[in-house]
Amino acid sequence: MSIWGKIIGGTAGLALGGPIGALIGLTVGAAVDAGVDATRREPDDATRSITFTIGVIALAAKMAKADGHVSRAEVEAFKRVFQVPPHEMANVGRVFDMARQHTAGFDAYAHQIAGIMKDNRRVLSDLIEALFFIAKADGSVHPNELNYIRAVAKIFGFSRAEIEDRVHRHVGADPSCPYSVLGVERSVDNATLKHKYRALVREHHPDRLIAAGVPNDMIAVATRRAAEINAAYDQIMAERTKETVNEVS
Repeated sequence: MSIWGKIIGGTAGLALGGPIGALIGLTVGAAVDAGVDATRREPDDATRSITFTIGVIALAAKMAKADGHVSRAEVEAFKRVFQVPPHEMANVGRVFDMARQHTAGFDAYAHQIAGIMKDNRRVLSDLIEALFFIAKADGSVHPNELNYIRAVAKIFGFSRAEIEDRVHRHVGADPSCPYSVLGVERSVDNATLKHKYRALVREHHPDRLIAAGVPNDMIAVATRRAAEINAAYDQIMAERTKETVNEVS
């Protein structure tokens, strides 16, 4: 059974506590105590994966509504990022809709996710990337969406400098600039550029993340980021090679 089937079918039982467990209970009609803090116990891998997945849906739903409405583009972006199987789309939609209506704030979901993924900063980083992708889906990032992402990233333990660097990369003057994608200045020399590129490739390589136990739902995000890194580096090197040839000519 897929993780989505386990969630909707209630086969995770009462192992899911906290606000995420309460959201599951509201969705499938199970009696889950919202006051139980799931981060105080040591859940098994399946429970951690289910808890994380539901938490991601909840954060995405809350974020999509941050600008006052949920656009079709944002919903489609969520489906692309997390690769929801077609036959589970209706089930995931119910969780998404319930999260938008549920009284629990986004900070409650963010704190629970931060707790179960406290030893996996890479996953939390990729989740922030996914929220940016959804926020940009309708062509612009609303100030409320930016503040939402900043707040979630802070709960996840990222410093203000780290958060603002990421904001600049996504919504700066030219977020598609290959130098912005790699987080370097245009004046960077080739040796430093290559060192930065290789470090980013290692950090975001999907195989490494899989080996580290990253939930499958986030592998698509890491793969997308890795593709952006490779494309940005190739573009810069092609431009620099062309400039060198022109100078010689």
